[in-house]
Amino acid sequence: MQIQDIISYLESIAPLSLQESYDNSGLIVGNKNSTVSKVLISLDVTEEVVQEAMDKSCELIIAHHPIVFTGLKKFNGKNYVERTVIKAIKNDVAIYAIHTNLDNVAQGVNHEIGKRLGLKNLQILDPKPNSLKKLVSFVPLSHKDKVLNALFSAGAGVLGNYSEASFQSEGIGTFKANSEAKPYVGNAGKRHEEKEARVEVLMKSAIQGDVLMALMNSHPYEEVAYEVYPIENKDNSVGSGMVGELEEEMDAMEFLQKIKNTMGAESLRFTKLHKKKVKKIAWCGGSGSFLLSKAIAAKSDLFMSSDFKYHQFFDADNQIIIADIGHYENEQYTIDLIANELKKKFSSFAFLLTDTNTNPINYL
Repeated sequence: MQIQDIISYLESIAPLSLQESYDNSGLIVGNKNSTVSKVLISLDVTEEVVQEAMDKSCELIIAHHPIVFTGLKKFNGKNYVERTVIKAIKNDVAIYAIHTNLDNVAQGVNHEIGKRLGLKNLQILDPKPNSLKKLVSFVPLSHKDKVLNALFSAGAGVLGNYSEASFQSEGIGTFKANSEAKPYVGNAGKRHEEKEARVEVLMKSAIQGDVLMALMNSHPYEEVAYEVYPIENKDNSVGSGMVGELEEEMDAMEFLQKIKNTMGAESLRFTKLHKKKVKKIAWCGGSGSFLLSKAIAAKSDLFMSSDFKYHQFFDADNQIIIADIGHYENEQYTIDLIANELKKKFSSFAFLLTDTNTNPINYL
């Protein structure tokens, strides 16, 4: 199998277009056409992780965090980033990162956290704007179903828990082919009228290319008339953080202890327990302090994330309980998430979980 086979599947789950502007997800080191027989999955990439990949004969490391966020101008080995990249290149170990694009999908990092904490009714806390578009095309009635089926197969027409959603109306289309044209219906030099369906479907911006290709390949006309509109609706299946509920109200301190135990945290920082019971929980894998106002607006009882600064804890302001469990602890199960997703597609392939603890923080 080639590295590209694995990348294509991962990016069908978490398209690179969904990563944040500061991010650097994708193939960082290596050739996508290289052959791979074993893959090592890790939260981070360090020199130790590259060595582990070498020791286990893994040609590819899939990590959540990119080893390179900004451009490297020199490769002198003066810091751990340069040394890690040099070691990977010298030993022909490819590195692929799937970071905020995996954070932002509904079945991604935050879903994994919510599932482990036993939460239900999971929803995106801050849906991503500008991620939906509307496609309109005009199709002869004889090919309406063929075109619609192609669009649906390409992923268009999905609305939350519903698929194959469209709007159709019938009318008359006109055109006149010139002498160079090869019209599907009508004759060159004469205006032709054709009964057509106006077909409208929503699509995610990330799959626009696939949907348009499906339209072109299924439409009978030599020149396909279509329009693409950006729309302001938010896509509730894509975005930052999540919110959900416990099955029953729970003592706040007991739930904090559950977080600590479930996420394997050696310590947990939290704000004043201004309420004794909690039920509605918001959370964000990784650094999620930027979502605190969204968690409060959602009327959450508690917001769990990591990397809160001292003064940000004051912003809880007796409206919500903040629980900070540490960045590594918050995202460590992303390794299992990636492995389980890959095993669904490549059931007989060797995906190994790292034995290297890459948490740079120690506790006394």
